[in-house]
Amino acid sequence: MVEVDFSLLDVPRMTPVVDPEAYLRAAIAWHFGEDTGSPFWLRTAQTLDFQPLTDIKSFDDLRLFPNLVNELRHAPVEDLIPRGYGSPAPVPRIFESGGTTGAPKRTAQLPDWVEQVTQWQIEDFTAGGFVAGQGLLFLMPSGPHGVGHFSRVVSERLGSAFYPVDLDPRWVKKLAARQAAAEVSGYVQHVLEQAQFVLQTQHVANLHTSPPLLGAIARDEAMVDLVNQKIRYILISGAHVDLDTLDLLREIFPAAAIAMAFGSTMILSQAKTRVDGDAFVFEPRTPYVVFWVIDPATGERVPYGERGQVVMNHISKGMFIPNNLERDSAIRLRGPEGQIGDSVSEVVPVATFEGEPVIEGVY
Repeated sequence: MVEVDFSLLDVPRMTPVVDPEAYLRAAIAWHFGEDTGSPFWLRTAQTLDFQPLTDIKSFDDLRLFPNLVNELRHAPVEDLIPRGYGSPAPVPRIFESGGTTGAPKRTAQLPDWVEQVTQWQIEDFTAGGFVAGQGLLFLMPSGPHGVGHFSRVVSERLGSAFYPVDLDPRWVKKLAARQAAAEVSGYVQHVLEQAQFVLQTQHVANLHTSPPLLGAIARDEAMVDLVNQKIRYILISGAHVDLDTLDLLREIFPAAAIAMAFGSTMILSQAKTRVDGDAFVFEPRTPYVVFWVIDPATGERVPYGERGQVVMNHISKGMFIPNNLERDSAIRLRGPEGQIGDSVSEVVPVATFEGEPVIEGVY
């Protein structure tokens, strides 16, 4: 058997992994080793029609795994923590998905990975134009959602006070599902009123919100004036936006640098964003995260430049989530040299997912 080096899995690290295949070998050995794997994966391994320890030799082989993310809707978080972290294991942070496609899925993110993502997001915020030392107005979910934790911590590390406004995207999705448009509008107005109080009274130069909420701000003349007076950096994430709308938002908020993030609870992080002309390109941080853009009817990759559905893989010491077909459709692009898998752009939701309509709401 080929020797594995578990130290390759240690995070945080800011230098690239030199040998991604060695990293993958270590990850598979870790997650499927009797002394190091999680109860979830050790139990699941008994049901597979292949042997992960011997049959997974490349990142493409991750396609052998069934998509098991729906089991994260009900799996006890204790079963998700690898035994290799010791007993007692570090206390994880529990982050949940938005519930767009049913009951939320749950991840257990251990302190080493949380710190790695924090460092990445500090880089991303800074590169996007975040004004360090000036406050961040946060119109995004908190509670069980990772975005609330990471934006708060990153803001504080960049010397900026954090001003959150409560947002419950699951309630908005319920309203939207029963076509209660007036109630959705009323809820959005309730959020904007709270944001207006902060803008009127506090020193804030940064705004993190979702495209639907930024669109609502853009339709409110008083809010537009306040944002243009104070905000110099706008980060949008959590929902999709097309290029035409993005161009319009840039016209309405000319004083602010507008950045965009693309991630998923199921990859425990977000992709690195690169600006290409007027568009945003999202590059996964491999070997921890790998994207494939496929034709869902065949499972094969679509040609570069064509649209397909995004498959996401997460491979880290703390969690292993392979071959997850997401609710996102995107254009497949070549990644930079050394990247595994695909980059993506022009991300939009699929109309239906697992037989149910996809409802984004405000997040």
